[in-house]
Amino acid sequence: MKAAKNHRFETIADLLRDLGGISARRVRADPLPGTATEKDLIGVNEHSNRLFELVNGVLVEKAVGFAESFLMCELVKLLGLYLDEHPLGILTGADGPLRLEEGLVRLPDISFVSWEQLPGRTIPLDPIAGLFPDLAVEILSKGNTKKEMARKRREYFFAGTRLVWQVDKDKRTVEVFTTPDQSVVLTEEQTLDGGDVLPGFSLPVRQILAALPASGGTAKKTSRRRKQRP
Repeated sequence: MKAAKNHRFETIADLLRDLGGISARRVRADPLPGTATEKDLIGVNEHSNRLFELVNGVLVEKAVGFAESFLMCELVKLLGLYLDEHPLGILTGADGPLRLEEGLVRLPDISFVSWEQLPGRTIPLDPIAGLFPDLAVEILSKGNTKKEMARKRREYFFAGTRLVWQVDKDKRTVEVFTTPDQSVVLTEEQTLDGGDVLPGFSLPVRQILAALPASGGTAKKTSRRRKQRP
């Protein structure tokens, strides 16, 4: 009698293609791909300095960076000001895991979850919330691939998401998706709005990216060497 397979992929290459052509460095080998559980995910995220998502039994490292984290905080601040005046729901960041379906836990850079999903406006205390982002914000990092992001969008919208903002700091654009494949690209000369999800929200794209170098390059490193005294 043959042993049952833990997953449906014959090779690591097949697995990486299914995940969107990501680097093998982002796939955790322990526990073995195809065997990871939510318990494993919680333990790894609590005891390592990296963030992982759970995709069909595979722990996949979330691509992150300093500039991306800065943009996330800026957007959370601006969205928070809107929600102070329009209390429609709550915000969570990249360390707030959401169970989109059984075996699929994602960590959008920013999630807006409407009060409609939270009866009694009670915040879940479970480490992983069985919720979906009404609005998901993804800030592209160097390690992200187009196919990976396309897969994430399909998962979000299938779970119930109504709007996805995809921020590209290098191109200095925000791509607004209303379906997994239908989008509008906004440049710095245009204004981002919240549509039916965040009615009345309006934000110039230029304001989101204002603090980053216009060239998309990195700031010059500051020398830490002290000046020699004459």
